[in-house]
Amino acid sequence: MRRFYCFSLLLLTLLSCVNPKNEGLREGRWSAQLEVMDKEVLPFNFDLKKEHSGYVINIYNAEETIHVDEIDINNDSIKIKMPAFEGYISGTFSDSAIKGDFIKESLDRIVPFNAVFGDSTRFRSSENARLNVSGIWETKFSPDTEDEYLAKGIFSQEKNRVSGTFRTNTGDYRYLEGIVDGDSLKLSTFDGAHAFLFTAKVTDSSLTGTFYSGNHFKEPFIAHRNDQFELADEESLTFLKEGYEELQFSFPNANDALISLEDPRFNGKVVVVQIMGTWCPNCLDETKFLSEYVKTRKRDNFEVVALAFEYAKTKDLAFKRIERLKNRVGVPYPILLAQYGSSNKIKANEKLPMLNHILSYPTTIFIDKRGKVRKIHTGFNGPATGQKYIDFKEDFNDYIELLLSE
Repeated sequence: MRRFYCFSLLLLTLLSCVNPKNEGLREGRWSAQLEVMDKEVLPFNFDLKKEHSGYVINIYNAEETIHVDEIDINNDSIKIKMPAFEGYISGTFSDSAIKGDFIKESLDRIVPFNAVFGDSTRFRSSENARLNVSGIWETKFSPDTEDEYLAKGIFSQEKNRVSGTFRTNTGDYRYLEGIVDGDSLKLSTFDGAHAFLFTAKVTDSSLTGTFYSGNHFKEPFIAHRNDQFELADEESLTFLKEGYEELQFSFPNANDALISLEDPRFNGKVVVVQIMGTWCPNCLDETKFLSEYVKTRKRDNFEVVALAFEYAKTKDLAFKRIERLKNRVGVPYPILLAQYGSSNKIKANEKLPMLNHILSYPTTIFIDKRGKVRKIHTGFNGPATGQKYIDFKEDFNDYIELLLSE
């Protein structure tokens, strides 16, 4: 009996030395960082709370809130799946810290990630803003190179806090949030697909800086104030080649059935064809808009069909990504697989050779009841662009009504 008592006492002593069980993640505001390039970090904030079904996270970028409800916990391991997109965060955690990576498997991209509890600061400032960047900025990315392209910076500043976006001819750079620290501008966004960081030196009339996309790409940019600046007309960039009046394609759906505009479903109807990818945030914005439009403005003679150009490495994986998008957004229209293994626009153009080029994901094609292409809209400027997005929605509805009335 004495021997048994001594053994039990020894066992209890050993157990008492074991690290206490992880009690879970603390609820409240967290500060997160992604390590990009040049020793720069991309910050963002999120709120975490525990519900009956598990943990949920709300990620914040200016006025945008991204709700994340697919969070898997296994002992001290965590996997946070981004809504709709393939990217996920994988790592380990304590009650007040998470350390791991943001991973996009199809592109073989891994970005170091860490987060700590209790900090609501996005960017830390060392001094008050010396300048105000509110207004319109004519911007050149990769200036004086063959890769140069124009953008329109649209910013609003209160004290040292800045929000806004860059619009380009192919879409916008999401909801950007940051600060002016002395004469330095810092802006970031993280939406589960793209991780963008902008840093720049500011004068009264100029910006000179660097744009970082994750830890795989960077480019310089310059900008100057120009309240009258406008980008090229989105409806002038992509068009049918001479000799063509119609769009033709035949791509499979999830059941491997080939779908084309010659199918009875589309005959005699106004059709919007969306060229997109499940990996593309601007495409997600447009998909949400089109889905809501179809659901709320039911029209017997109106159809939408999407052509997905996916960089998923296999056909099965591409269709899984499509199905995930459809389920998360509630997409009521068919999404066909036009291409997998690459989202390269030159290769994509080979699938639709009647177009002069595919300049952007998304590209939206309007077809009348006779099957004729009437308009092609390049890119999509989503909610982050404010009035531009409001104007687009009104113009879209007016044009659909016009085509339906013919």
